[in-house]
Amino acid sequence: MPVSHHHATINGIHTHWVEAGEGTPVVLCHGFPHLWFSWHRQIKALSEGGYRVIAPDMRGMGQTEAPPDKEAYGVAAITGDLLGLLDHLSVEKAVFAGLDFGAFAIYDLAHLHPERVLAVIGLENPAAPHNPEVPPLTEYAEMAKEHFLHIDYFREVGPADRDLAAEPRLFLQKVFWALSGEGDYFATWKYPPSATYIEAMNEAPPLPWPWLSELEFEFFHSEYARTGFTGGLNWYRAMDIKWQERKALEGKQSPVPAYFLGSEFDVDLEGFHGDDPISLMRAQFPDLRRVEMIPGAGHLVQLEKSEEVNRILLDYLADITQALSV
Repeated sequence: MPVSHHHATINGIHTHWVEAGEGTPVVLCHGFPHLWFSWHRQIKALSEGGYRVIAPDMRGMGQTEAPPDKEAYGVAAITGDLLGLLDHLSVEKAVFAGLDFGAFAIYDLAHLHPERVLAVIGLENPAAPHNPEVPPLTEYAEMAKEHFLHIDYFREVGPADRDLAAEPRLFLQKVFWALSGEGDYFATWKYPPSATYIEAMNEAPPLPWPWLSELEFEFFHSEYARTGFTGGLNWYRAMDIKWQERKALEGKQSPVPAYFLGSEFDVDLEGFHGDDPISLMRAQFPDLRRVEMIPGAGHLVQLEKSEEVNRILLDYLADITQALSV
């Protein structure tokens, strides 16, 4: 795949990103435990489709610097990374697509700096969970009194960092499978709060899988075996910080055009966004233009159903660029 790798100090941290193609800029933002490489099949398709694709390793993961303290993972820091990347590349505006924490990052950017965002494309996560009355980590701690919950397991600095770093291959293989359409993330809720994430997940079948080769998996494993997982875990540990920062956005709407792509068996849509997830997105993005759901896929939809995702993304991008030319 003809991608170019780049490194620079952006927003005060060493940042790594890849680029491919020319045309309207499209920035792809990943979540945890992922990397720029999570988008590698989309980078090829979108760049060949006439777009300039920019895929950063998000703060704390991959070859981008991982500040050790959770305070460095708030809304201002993360949106500052994306703005800094645009400025470094002399890009005035871009389309932003994101999944998981990457989706929340682009939604925050579209609220705070709509003048820099042509459109947002959210995958799987329609809105950052936000109860105005209760900080999220408090809510999740209550849930975790009844059963294992990975978000609460990640909250304390130390145990999860050590557990995952000790067995990065086992953790990644189990979590990728559990989050897929063929896995069963909710089996972890059958375990007591004292369990570890690795203990609570079902065994994964040996690689390769129909949607992930051994070589692709090794890319993720080699990076996290090198860096550990603390940077990614800090995105969870900063959830209350982001909750406080987002209070200024309560009841406000973004004028940015929005698109959504979900999947039939996504664990976040099923377990963490209520009974009507799309209404949460529409409340913040009234110009929600298209919603598509891919059957048979789970949370790792870019990998599980790459061709369908590429087709939908190209369709969305054609719609965006056509509107720009009118």
